[in-house]
Amino acid sequence: MAPSFSTLAARRFGYGLRPGETPPADVESLMTQVERGAAAKPRFPREGLLGRKETIGRLVSVRTVEAKVAEAGRPNASMRADTEREADRLFFRDALGRIAQAVYSENGFYERLASFWLDHFSIDAAKTYEMRMIAPVYEAEAIRPHLAGPFADLLRAAVLHPAMLISTDQTLSVAPQSPAGAEAGGALNDRLARALLHDYALGPDLPVAEADIQAAAMLLTGVTVDVRTLTVGYEPQRAEPGRLTLLGRTYGEGGRGAKDHLDMLGELASRPETAQFVCRSLVRHFIAEVPPQEVVQAMVTAWTATGGNLTAVYRAMLDQPRAWAPEAGTVIQPFDFVVSSLRALDVKGETFEAMAKAADDAAATERAAGDAKAPVRYRAEVTRALTVDGLERMGQPIWGVSRPLDAAPPSAAAGAANAGGVDAGGSAQAEGSVRSVWLTKRQLAERIAWIRLAARVLIADPHPAALIDTALADAARDETRTVVAQAPTKLHGLTMVFLSPEFNRR
Repeated sequence: MAPSFSTLAARRFGYGLRPGETPPADVESLMTQVERGAAAKPRFPREGLLGRKETIGRLVSVRTVEAKVAEAGRPNASMRADTEREADRLFFRDALGRIAQAVYSENGFYERLASFWLDHFSIDAAKTYEMRMIAPVYEAEAIRPHLAGPFADLLRAAVLHPAMLISTDQTLSVAPQSPAGAEAGGALNDRLARALLHDYALGPDLPVAEADIQAAAMLLTGVTVDVRTLTVGYEPQRAEPGRLTLLGRTYGEGGRGAKDHLDMLGELASRPETAQFVCRSLVRHFIAEVPPQEVVQAMVTAWTATGGNLTAVYRAMLDQPRAWAPEAGTVIQPFDFVVSSLRALDVKGETFEAMAKAADDAAATERAAGDAKAPVRYRAEVTRALTVDGLERMGQPIWGVSRPLDAAPPSAAAGAANAGGVDAGGSAQAEGSVRSVWLTKRQLAERIAWIRLAARVLIADPHPAALIDTALADAARDETRTVVAQAPTKLHGLTMVFLSPEFNRR
């Protein structure tokens, strides 16, 4: 029996089924989720955007003082350790908030879109001390508010956010012919330019000359960040002077200025190659590893007609019959697996919050495991294993560089196995192979370990037969039901539900 529209909508375009939550009944319901999600405030950063920026300013100032004292021969190891510990606590709480956001939000399509775009414009929270605190701000400030509007706005917000500029070392780039470069021997950094052309806009299939990459890098020189305030500015003394030509367009005819890099981003956003690449990436993420051309073309047509309005592009995708084909689609990533599992297990919000608080309290008091007399689920190492550490082990750290287990290591520019199916260096992977990297033997072993731990600490009396209806509904195959029914133990049966092809493919 083919799965119903509601089951497909919840599993293919959301984070799966959850008891007590009504799945989308039609395309309009999914589009309403996008509208509601855009108006909702995320659970991270914990103290809000303004509060987090104040925290960053305070901690960065403390670090600056510590560095100056150390240079003077009076290092203060405890001061540095305290700031490191605080940054780690903030990151952990925010990471749990991001998981909770996906688990408990009723706007599953919006949440999936947020994850798609976060993968597309990937950053690395492990890059620097500050990045652990800035990464949540990046998603909340650059990605989520812009994912339903013009692509040009999203591109500018993502590429020019402090998190992106720091993560790619763009803040260190100095044009060789600029006053600052001539004076101090500046070095041009082309990491962001390379990722911009290959991964964020044009895609890997368009041949781009090295001269164009260098021109893009030159156009980005001068863009700076004040880490204390997270303010992006422009310093002309670090920028490459004179005219620059990128993909046939000349910038700086009347002299280089602060708008040149903005004009470049607008031009890249408007190119037809960008529309093709982004639409194909969306289809790969949501529908099929080999994107059906008719779906891509319908989305590109909507893109062209609306000047890249992403809401219109999403609707065009959902309006295509192929979007609702019953055949299993792409393999779910580790984050999807964990979130969908927590939803199917009906982990209550108060339980998740209590687990998070216990782990945070343990970190605050420097106790590795928390209260030894507390239930197992409230021990810090268990919470971490089911969330942040579990995702790290599966190869998809939150706000980090994805490293699919048993897959080739990513290059340094951005995240591997990203939403567009391109590795960080911009080289296209073979059609149909992108998502398969998430189901290697090691990946399955990690998923099994996660399931067994979750079953032991989150479910008092698991009933696999009931769970299969909760997690898969009418998407469950007869073969899966038979395997689950014949399982020798409840734990084995529950594991079979979460390892089934239906659960691991959209």
